[in-house]
Amino acid sequence: MPRCVIVQSDRSVLLEVDVPGFEEARDALARFAELEKSPEHVHTYRISPLSLWNAASSGLRADDVLAALAAHAKYEVPQNVRADVREQMARFGRLRLEAAPGGGFVLRGEDELLVEQVWRNIKIRPLLGPRLGAREIRIDGAQRGPVKQALLKIGWPVEDLAGYVDGDPLEVIVRESRKAGGTWGLREYQKQSADAFWAGGATRGGSGVVVLPCGAGKTMVGIAAMERVQARTLILCTNVVAARQWRDELLDKTSLTAEQVGEYTGQVKDVKPVTIATYQILTWRKKKTDPFLHFELFNRANWGLILYDEVHLLPAPVFRVTAEIQARRRLGLTATLVREDGREGDVFSLIGPKKYDVPWRVLEKQGWIATALCREVRVDLAPAERLRYASGGEREQFRIASENPAKTEVVRDLLGRHAGDRVLLIGQYLDQVESMAETFGTKAITGQTPVRERETVYGEFREGKRKLLVLSKVGNFSLDLPDANVLIQVSGTFGSRQEEAQRLGRVLRPKSDKSQASFYSLVTRATREEDFAHKRQLFLTEQGYRYEVMEAAAAGGVR
Repeated sequence: MPRCVIVQSDRSVLLEVDVPGFEEARDALARFAELEKSPEHVHTYRISPLSLWNAASSGLRADDVLAALAAHAKYEVPQNVRADVREQMARFGRLRLEAAPGGGFVLRGEDELLVEQVWRNIKIRPLLGPRLGAREIRIDGAQRGPVKQALLKIGWPVEDLAGYVDGDPLEVIVRESRKAGGTWGLREYQKQSADAFWAGGATRGGSGVVVLPCGAGKTMVGIAAMERVQARTLILCTNVVAARQWRDELLDKTSLTAEQVGEYTGQVKDVKPVTIATYQILTWRKKKTDPFLHFELFNRANWGLILYDEVHLLPAPVFRVTAEIQARRRLGLTATLVREDGREGDVFSLIGPKKYDVPWRVLEKQGWIATALCREVRVDLAPAERLRYASGGEREQFRIASENPAKTEVVRDLLGRHAGDRVLLIGQYLDQVESMAETFGTKAITGQTPVRERETVYGEFREGKRKLLVLSKVGNFSLDLPDANVLIQVSGTFGSRQEEAQRLGRVLRPKSDKSQASFYSLVTRATREEDFAHKRQLFLTEQGYRYEVMEAAAAGGVR
């Protein structure tokens, strides 16, 4: 079989797509390398310490990684790469965290020198308890997470074998029939995701992250994990609408009753065997110097599982609590582990290693998410606006370009082209969003819109009574609108790759008629908005989506 992999000394790995053996090589690389780019012909992976530690945590050995590279590489694997693979994978497990008799934990090392190195580190020493021997250090129960964080930062990932509390038992059965009628079932990759997290109930399972594209059914993976754990569950998500979508799915697809599922938000504070809370309520406080009043939710019940929806958005204060509750099983769900704050290492040490990952285009080819065509529409700025732009500061320039009035006629043209489609129109700035809504005869959905009103409008859209929704940033996350097949982005958040991915995800649910989704990004030409748009698009082009560039005509049409 032809070889299609090129391993380079900078630890990048190139994978040729249109050759026999591509799929086998791709599956092998996915186990120990991070996919950075996947355009049409050559995919780029990166072998990093974190990717190798993820591989080691799943049971892969350095010999396995090197054998896979040698089997698919066109040329000899560089010696420095071979050495790094062995070095980094050997680091995982040389420090182990185990339960201590009578409570607390013991940090054990394979050799005295490594333990001495940890003991003498001035940043780590305050987190440690007394020395128990040449290769053992006592760790207080509250320091389980902080110790793992600190050791990861100095290049020594801890293998956590201390186990978990079981939590109060709760029977959760995934039903094969829906309340509204008809059958359904977990997809194979959803079962595999949950199984990889659970690991048969062993101590090496029970914590980690599952990475699946928007629209691939991450909620179903969470439900499958709940069925495996069979215990009280706390679910954390992005907003109230997402919380209610979780509740609806749980009641529709499991044996849980309405009396067993509670909501803990700014509107309702109902703690039940399954409780769904928002990140907003957990991080709320009257002023910055006050404590977070709702963190006590983590100790209000004997939770056996905590689900972190959209874990890439986990607020920094919740990381702190997560560090303190390492005895609970934890599952993070996300479409991308990219964090704009660079805290991917904290996700690894506090939530757990990546347990399962499927590239977007793989599920697209299998028909589980819709195919999508991405287009950037470049719009000119009128002369008067351009003069105002020239005299503004950087942030003001970005806003002037984002709110370019000429975009309104471009939207009108696109709505005409998609008259029979279900369209989402999303923007960054409230004035722009509300102006667009007024122009096109509808109401804007923003953070100020009452949740009940939002749910009513979303319901009308699902039922086909509305063909257009105009949304602020509340449309970025956890919208269950499977029939939406066109998204028009009139403005975005600077260079946020997360946002670009999430917005595309709003139209990636597979369509009953197998039709293609369309994603338009309106960008003002030769401005800071165009510069940031290139950065936002990078994530999607790396996932294999092509951007077509279209021009807005002077009269507002698109060509």
